Amino acid sequence: MSVKEELRSTVADLVGADPASLADDDNLVVLGLGSLEMMRLVTRWRRAGLKVEFRDLAAVPTISAWSARLEEASA
Repeated sequence: MSVKEELRSTVADLVGADPASLADDDNLVVLGLGSLEMMRLVTRWRRAGLKVEFRDLAAVPTISAWSARLEEASA
């Protein structure tokens, strides 16, 4: 599974949506993803060794932007 598809599945679980219904450029905050959930994701990814900042996620809350950031952090 690609980073983008794994992220889409994770976010869909958090907002109670079908992963197929989340477009790459949907605003995840508008879809119901709150700051607490974003902080939990940051914590999870940091524990996995990825350098991710909350402000990066909050600045552009989309699947496309987040997957690019995660791929960059894992390189």
